[in-house]
Amino acid sequence: MEKKQYNYPKHEKLKSRTTITQMFSEGKTVAKYPLRLVYVPLPEGEEGIIKMGVSVSKRNFKNATDRNYFKRLLRETYRLNKHLLTEKITQPTAFMFFYQTKDRLTFEEINTKTVQLFEKFLKQEEL
Repeated sequence: MEKKQYNYPKHEKLKSRTTITQMFSEGKTVAKYPLRLVYVPLPEGEEGIIKMGVSVSKRNFKNATDRNYFKRLLRETYRLNKHLLTEKITQPTAFMFFYQTKDRLTFEEINTKTVQLFEKFLKQEEL
């Protein structure tokens, strides 16, 4: 049995401005309140099968410390649950993960919603 990799290495971080722009113009969306996942397939030859970015709206959280806190939570829930995606995905894909509420949910609530969101994505894509 293969050991699950609970990490978030540098090559999995979404940094490409062109990919992010492409994601907003032609990406698909899946949502599970209060989280939203926008994704777009990557060209072949990219390092790694997943590129993930996180975002928390300035409109919902004025203080940078609050935004950073929720971005940390999103990255952590992704790190713990990414095996749900990596076990099923065959084509390299870029994801953007959004926290879209003013409510201050706990880590457990966000983690549960993340699992539901990833399952909904996999069902939508039927991988």
